[in-house]
Amino acid sequence: MTQGERVKEIRKALGLTLDKFGEKLGVKKQTVSRIENGINNVTEQMILSICREYKVNYDYLTYGDGEMFEDLPETILDELCIEYDLDDDDRDILNFYLGLPADARDAIKKQIKKIFVKE
Repeated sequence: MTQGERVKEIRKALGLTLDKFGEKLGVKKQTVSRIENGINNVTEQMILSICREYKVNYDYLTYGDGEMFEDLPETILDELCIEYDLDDDDRDILNFYLGLPADARDAIKKQIKKIFVKE
């Protein structure tokens, strides 16, 4: 399987159109189509962009080795913890907060604003 064919397989696995897939990479659907059909080669920069934006395994895309995707966060909360470098305590606090009823969350927000927001 060629790199272009693997790009198409990745896009299909993600359930994305040519437009949507290319949009996140900063290219038009025609560019993605030309890569998938072997008209254009996949540049190293494009490979790195696909891997970064869609959590694709570099070795899979480049050589066809390994799993298609890197280990993906199981939940949105896991993804936030990764993005903002949160530890287990931060995750537990967020998880607790999200489990509270709306009125309790509102009370916490008021206290945080009172302490940290200068109006």
